[in-house]
Amino acid sequence: MALPEVGLRLLLSPVNSNLVARAACCSVGLALPVYSTFKAIENNDPYEQQRWLLYWAAYGSFSAAEMFAEKLLSWIPLYYHVKFAFLLWLQLPNINGARQLYSSHLRPFLLKHQARMDLIVEFVYGEMSKIISRYQPELQFARTLVVKFLMTATQTIRNLIHPVGRESNRVEPQKRQDQDSESEENN
Repeated sequence: MALPEVGLRLLLSPVNSNLVARAACCSVGLALPVYSTFKAIENNDPYEQQRWLLYWAAYGSFSAAEMFAEKLLSWIPLYYHVKFAFLLWLQLPNINGARQLYSSHLRPFLLKHQARMDLIVEFVYGEMSKIISRYQPELQFARTLVVKFLMTATQTIRNLIHPVGRESNRVEPQKRQDQDSESEENN
């Protein structure tokens, strides 16, 4: 049995928990699009860049709506399976669901409310700027703590993965005798 077939059987198994479906949603909804976006940017491909911009606009809108309704939606049987299918529909090139969703729903909605949205965005950015300015010392302190923590964690992980030869803490008998004789001479 081929690996994709095993994965599909596991995903669609009626006895599987939502854990597999949720992991699949995360992989298909985020990991694959992040890498595809990276490739579109690095290859400087305008068609692919626009395709992934449309995906992120659709995905972001869906995520915002889902954030408010997830507790209710998660009780619906096979919700994560439907979400997985929706995420595939959004990004498959031959279907181009993100473009369809953007053209038919998202773009008309945003055009209709653009002036109001611009005011909200301007207000939010202004307030964020004020908060950052007001709490600059605290943010700098938090940044320093995070950087130190990450550096310590990185070094700890490196030491666990590649232990450095550690010198023993015990003093060799020969050196100890030399030290003892030096201390007796000083007395």
